[in-house]
Amino acid sequence: MATEAKSARSRATIRDVAARAEVSKSLVSLVYSSPDSVSPERRERVRRAAAELGYRPNHVARSLNGMRDDIVGILVADSRNPVLTEIVDAARATLFETGRLGVVFSAITAERGSARLDVELLSMIADLRPASLLIVGSVPEMHLIRQAMPAARIVVASAIPAQLEDAPSVHGDDAAGVGLAVGHLVAQHHRRIAHIGGIGGPTAEVRATAFESALAAHKLAPERIGLSDFTERSGYRAAMELLEAPHPPSALVAASDLAAIGALAAVRDRGLVGRVAVTGYDNTYLAELGLIALTSVDPGNREIGRRGALLLTADDDGIVDTHLIEPQIAIRSSSDFFAPGD
Repeated sequence: MATEAKSARSRATIRDVAARAEVSKSLVSLVYSSPDSVSPERRERVRRAAAELGYRPNHVARSLNGMRDDIVGILVADSRNPVLTEIVDAARATLFETGRLGVVFSAITAERGSARLDVELLSMIADLRPASLLIVGSVPEMHLIRQAMPAARIVVASAIPAQLEDAPSVHGDDAAGVGLAVGHLVAQHHRRIAHIGGIGGPTAEVRATAFESALAAHKLAPERIGLSDFTERSGYRAAMELLEAPHPPSALVAASDLAAIGALAAVRDRGLVGRVAVTGYDNTYLAELGLIALTSVDPGNREIGRRGALLLTADDDGIVDTHLIEPQIAIRSSSDFFAPGD
């Protein structure tokens, strides 16, 4: 106990940092609240002094005092989703480079079997008074977020900002990404290509529409869409329905990697491995696993996170715009074979 009390008494303060760096206390405060307003040389001097003293700013106290520019709330739709965690990691790293702290919150609560925005958590975030908020993924009831934080700058990453018309957004170019998947399959001589998706919010709907447009661009007849959300279970069920049809497709374009993994299981259970190609979307670490080896569209998740963080700190006079990241496709063995002859 005596050691702990001594540690508490000897904890470095903002005055100690100012004295070590030979600057004013107010300048030290500016380094943490508005780093861009301090010259690089003085900013580095303050941070070096803070590191030497083991100083850590009290972000909660600063927020309660209205000093909130260095706190950025990150509201993630699903903290277990590998796509969104990659975006969050990139955003936090970028924020750290600008002297800001990204505090991550999970946005969704399960209520009577349905996913809803956690309004109690939202209220707590509003009490912290962050100057800006990054929404990652498709969060329901987005209009409630603006109501809770009317003055905050909000940017939406990897989702379409439904009910948030004043928020800039950054996400992958889904039309181009689905086009890459369909184009790859066409090059492998597939002509009966079906889609697994269409459910799960605006992003799923956009990808389903993009699939139909891609087929039309290759002058292919419209194929069935197996209705599915982004989950493995739903992807399996939709794929089984498609594969049990009288004239099943020879290729499946899934709206997410998890749905595609479900589709791969259906292909296996139907004894069609090597005969039905499967592609996913998001290029998560799961797609790279050797036992899965899933061809997947890479929407540029790390770039989405980086760009989202930069938009939060940009001085753009309130310009609301959509920033599209150019996707790429990673081809693996789940589709790297020619279609079987009819």
